[in-house]
Amino acid sequence: QVQLVESGGGLVQPGGSLRLSCAASGRTLDYYSIGWFRQAPGKVREGVSCVSAKDSTTNYSDFVKGRFTVFRDNGDKTVTLQMNNLRPEDTGVYFCASATRRQCDLADSAYMFWGQGTQVTVSS
Repeated sequence: QVQLVESGGGLVQPGGSLRLSCAASGRTLDYYSIGWFRQAPGKVREGVSCVSAKDSTTNYSDFVKGRFTVFRDNGDKTVTLQMNNLRPEDTGVYFCASATRRQCDLADSAYMFWGQGTQVTVSS
């Protein structure tokens, strides 16, 4: 079992930035594909970005391309989601999830273990 913990959420004004981190208790994340997902109130969970275990290739949903960047960090102990130029519609609870598959995917069914989530609120 992989226990994931997200951190870095908060309140930010439109146009601002936040950096989210995903860490696993007691292990590195280099053998896992890691996905970032979000869920806004009253909406279904949606894939935001992911980084593959195989070669750290990345994938982004259309609504965050050019604004968000995902990368492995801290000697593969964390996966970071850098979010720039945030918009009110980016508000939601952000989750990271792990999968043993080598190539990442933005479908949440591909992931087995999930963190508890961190709240991101974009508002003036």
